[in-house]
Amino acid sequence: MKKPEGSKPAGGWAALAASTEKLLEAKALRKSVGALLKVNQPSGFDCPGCAWPDPKNPSMAEFCENGLKAVTAETTGKRVTAEFFRNHTVTELKKQTDHWLEAQGRLTEPMTYHPDSDTFVPISWDEAFQKIGKVLQSLASPDEAIFYTSGRTSNEAAFLYQLFVRLYGTNNLPDCSNMCHESSGVAMGESIGIGKGTVTLEDFEKADAIFILGQNPGTNHPRMLTELQKARARGAEIVTLNPIVERGLESFIHPQQVAAMLTNRPASITSLYLQPLIGGDLAALKGIMKWILEFERGRPGQVLDHSFIEEHTHNFESFADDLRKTDWTVIEEQSGLTRQSLKQAAEIYAKAKTVIACWAMGLTQHKHAVPTIQQIINLLLIRGNIGREGAGACPVRGHSNVQGDRTMGIVEQPTADFLDRLGAVFHFNPPTKHGFDAVAAIKAMAAGRAKVFFAMGGNFARATPDTTLTESALSQCLLTAHVTTKLNRSQLIHGTEALILPCLGRTELDLQLSGPQSVTVEDSMSMVHASTGRHRPASEHLLSEPAIVAGLAKATLPGGLIDWDALVADYGRIREKIAEVIPGFEHFNTRIKSPGGFYLGNSAGQRDWKTEWKRARFTVSEIPDLSLPSGVFRLMTIRSHDQYNTTIYGLDDRYRGIKGERRIIFMNAEDIAHLNLHPEDRVDLVSVYGDGQERRADDFIIKPYDIPRGCAASYFPETNVLVSVDSVADRSHTPISKYIPVRILPRDV
Repeated sequence: MKKPEGSKPAGGWAALAASTEKLLEAKALRKSVGALLKVNQPSGFDCPGCAWPDPKNPSMAEFCENGLKAVTAETTGKRVTAEFFRNHTVTELKKQTDHWLEAQGRLTEPMTYHPDSDTFVPISWDEAFQKIGKVLQSLASPDEAIFYTSGRTSNEAAFLYQLFVRLYGTNNLPDCSNMCHESSGVAMGESIGIGKGTVTLEDFEKADAIFILGQNPGTNHPRMLTELQKARARGAEIVTLNPIVERGLESFIHPQQVAAMLTNRPASITSLYLQPLIGGDLAALKGIMKWILEFERGRPGQVLDHSFIEEHTHNFESFADDLRKTDWTVIEEQSGLTRQSLKQAAEIYAKAKTVIACWAMGLTQHKHAVPTIQQIINLLLIRGNIGREGAGACPVRGHSNVQGDRTMGIVEQPTADFLDRLGAVFHFNPPTKHGFDAVAAIKAMAAGRAKVFFAMGGNFARATPDTTLTESALSQCLLTAHVTTKLNRSQLIHGTEALILPCLGRTELDLQLSGPQSVTVEDSMSMVHASTGRHRPASEHLLSEPAIVAGLAKATLPGGLIDWDALVADYGRIREKIAEVIPGFEHFNTRIKSPGGFYLGNSAGQRDWKTEWKRARFTVSEIPDLSLPSGVFRLMTIRSHDQYNTTIYGLDDRYRGIKGERRIIFMNAEDIAHLNLHPEDRVDLVSVYGDGQERRADDFIIKPYDIPRGCAASYFPETNVLVSVDSVADRSHTPISKYIPVRILPRDV
């Protein structure tokens, strides 16, 4: 009997077929194939997709299916020209889907909104910069402007951008980290003194066990499956905790392995797959560690790493006492897992000499995200699994340079040390007042306290929560401006004045006065490497991101201390300044010439704890009561396999058996029956926050799926409209997109 599409292994022939289809759709086959042979290569460019690191010896085709989609989207032969905008009013474009907007192709020249015709019309770069500079100069305070950044911005562009913004006088630098791994940074900073992962790619070759929590690498970081496959093949155990069964975590056929492809023989990935309730990970982690303390009681001195705990940690006794007092009934009720299944995970952990723990947005976008991630750190600490080979913490970041942007100073709450160094090198006094994060920026625009929104990439209106409020807030601005390569919905949700500023892509030749330029990026594991585009730009009117920042700075801050033109003429000069300001980048221009780049290092990875106690800290956290009223479901937002972040490449989700649809809600079959509904019924979703506001997402198709009762899943950005702007994680303020209380209502047709 033929298996349904959604039950086939990840990768394999279906991945090749989908990749071929995308190449043909791009209408630039030769250019796209040529670009793919350069992606993630030492002399090539960094994939504009995810931040998974590159191996030391990359294969000739060092990209995945979703990386191919990102590259072909950039090298496409399709163009969005001035004629396109003449033929489409903004009102008409707003009615199109995100997929349709993405599919139109590359933007070719700067455009400005013309209210009389309701269209975007061409504008010169000089005029565009002067328009923005004039509005910025007119504000009562620099804090009335917001400068957003996406994770694709290079280190060089990000450094110049934050420098300009702070010279202008504000720390309003929200970025996409506010919506994803902010919780990881806060949690790890408090526990081990650094907000970055402590592992390198080589550690995956030496781990005895890998725990994967709240992450779907098969869609979001497909190259990670190669490392998991290799680890499993050499005998490593892989434990997955995820409410929904993800195909890539069950089985995988590597498209570049001929024997596996010819025999259609998948590799098994997960050795133990646990499905906690949505939000139940904290309880599950405490259950696993409670078992480990039981093992230690039966085998004193043989389970815990007492010497590590004594020498390197603080607060262990309070942590252990809390575990002993935690009731198993509470653990089982709140995790949705049995005591016995948690024992299985604990046994795997206790037997493994080295363990890596990986997680992503399935953990970070909860109210209790910070304490949950701190429980992962606790789990690693009890057996000394930080600061040695084959072990450590691995928050898997999204966009290719989202971590690098933070390193460069794209942060609304900069440290005093960073500001002191920046001010000393550039001879000014940077602002010290904390700026707006993404959620605070929405509220500020909605309240009229922020009047300019400038975005260095991204799709802010679709990435953020409370879509209706966010769009209203953006439309109240005096000016909105977006640096971008392609059309997306955020550019259509415009202020009184609006600009679209098209930039070079990663694949394209960046030619400045001193010659061709390279930029740099930092991957998810703190490797910094060069990225050099080779292809002819999509249009002669495109500028690089550093050049756009320089043009903006000159128009806004005329006669300043910075020679912006000199910095842009040779990006090596930007890197020299980075080396002066940011520790770890000494001799930047020399070190970046090494194939594969260089490792920034990690204090916790060296067991150098930058905490108040000069030790790693065990944290104590209560298990939250996540029970909901009868009839209210826990809804989590997810990506389809044919999207990356908010970019919709297509309408299929191959790994879940979905074709041609995005307004889908995945539910447990028993819940469907209990509501007197049926598969393929259409329903409306209404979130339940008790704040007097109705947030609805209408017309979703029910699909039965392997997910715990009381839980459901649906794609974003379509369901972001359900998330209250006030529903944020404690301490990190990350929007809670993985635990949305909703009622599922039959649709009147």
